[in-house]
Amino acid sequence: MPITEILEKNAKMYPNDVCLVEINPEVKEVRRVTWKEYELTEPNPTTHYRREITWSVFDEKANRFANMLMSRGVVKGDKVAILLMNCLEWLPIYFGILKTGALAVPLNFRYAPDEIEYCLKLADVDVLVFGPEFIGRVEEIADKISKNRLLFYVGENCPSFAEDYNSLVANCSSQTPGVILSDDDDAAIYFSSGTTGFPKAILHAHRALMHSCKVEQAHHGQQRSDVFLCIPPLYHTGAKMHWFGSLLSGSKAVLLKGTKPEAIFKAISDEKCTIVWLLVPWAQDILEAIERGDIKLSDYNLKQWRLMHIGAQPVPPSLIKKWKEIFPNHEYDTNYGLSESIGPGAVHLGVENIHKVGAIGKAGYGWETKIIDEKGEPVKRGEVGELAIKGPGVMKCYYHDRKATEEVLHDDWLYTGDMAVEDEDGFIMLVDRKKDVIISGGENLYPVQIEDFIRTNDAVHDVAVIGLPDKRLGEIAAAIIELKPNMIVTEEEIMEFCKALPRYKRPHKIIFADIPRNPTGKIEKPKLRKIYCGVSLVEAQNKG
Repeated sequence: MPITEILEKNAKMYPNDVCLVEINPEVKEVRRVTWKEYELTEPNPTTHYRREITWSVFDEKANRFANMLMSRGVVKGDKVAILLMNCLEWLPIYFGILKTGALAVPLNFRYAPDEIEYCLKLADVDVLVFGPEFIGRVEEIADKISKNRLLFYVGENCPSFAEDYNSLVANCSSQTPGVILSDDDDAAIYFSSGTTGFPKAILHAHRALMHSCKVEQAHHGQQRSDVFLCIPPLYHTGAKMHWFGSLLSGSKAVLLKGTKPEAIFKAISDEKCTIVWLLVPWAQDILEAIERGDIKLSDYNLKQWRLMHIGAQPVPPSLIKKWKEIFPNHEYDTNYGLSESIGPGAVHLGVENIHKVGAIGKAGYGWETKIIDEKGEPVKRGEVGELAIKGPGVMKCYYHDRKATEEVLHDDWLYTGDMAVEDEDGFIMLVDRKKDVIISGGENLYPVQIEDFIRTNDAVHDVAVIGLPDKRLGEIAAAIIELKPNMIVTEEEIMEFCKALPRYKRPHKIIFADIPRNPTGKIEKPKLRKIYCGVSLVEAQNKG
């Protein structure tokens, strides 16, 4: 069953229930604004602190956009790209695309003009929908991308090179277009994170989207009474697929356009959020804000908050230990997945396994896992190998890239490129990315293990370990460390701290600097290699 049918069911069963709320902390709070009030005033999301829509309005907006697309010649199998910051329009546009039988193609909001152009071409995109934050970038390439594509603009003051989304959909039918969809039909193209060079296009079927709904609800038990706080970008599979649990349960979600601890806690308190998905940097910022006294828990209504979960990158056990000290009643879960496996849930810890913090868990709902050697054979338990996963959420292929597809898909198994080990209880622990392993003097060093240790130092805010070229050892481990504000620590003190590690795991070099992370929280190690290894960005990207 395609997920569009879930939306239509919710619109019939809970027509007047609020399903989505958008909060913009950068705007002074005045009062709540419904979608109808918003349309009758000025169509500018930046002027409102809070907007909301109901399930019936959500479905109506999706239908109007679908019918508008079809009136402009969009047919089943076409591709429609979305280049928007998180906003109340995002998901109705996504579902409107699916209702036509076209493929939704979300784009990373950090893409530069050349990357936008590259992705549009790679995915054979027919329509681009973009917002005000991207006018300059799209205008730079408009002459090249508009020759064979429709450009629709969401916002006020539509630029001359695009058509106005609001005026176009206003007079379109709100009835479902009635396009017949099957589980095997192509549904969406997502892009790899781009931390290893230009992104690859990942093709998913409707079956995969539906499976991600089931996985999310099976893992986190969303009920109608739950309220999900969504902060990460919706273009990424992680945010959207976690929201799919709200879709399946018919429950409310809050889109927060900000990551400051104060804004997060105000949203949780005001909207009575019960489930919050955080990235590691935000969780770290929250703990430090509480530690400094910037956040006073007594100022907020947090009793209903039942679950905090993290994904998208390895989670330092020290972070969760501190979190549980402050929030002992919180359930905690971590989820592992890739865009190639429709995002989170291929492996998950499970709220009942808090004693296994540090592991990513076991195979998720409907998934299988194995850890293999370079020949594809399972390794013995306790040995490091590459994690492979199998299930209904695995991509169909890398679109227009047969070679890359054949490198990672083997008899329906997806080779993840992540090195992992299974403990005596069958729990999987990530060791590192296959390409991030440092080979120093013949020993394999796994940066995540060194990073986890250094993070236990109270002065450290963030850390990344990379390999630097060395004539004698081949590579040595270098730790780039970002300190907490007002902390002063010397290289010698860090080296002394690291003596608790086995000698071969100790970093040979300490560098104090900021740690770059992408919008999904992953450390951008190619950038660090470019800076500190003296290699070109292309070489750095090929490495990592």
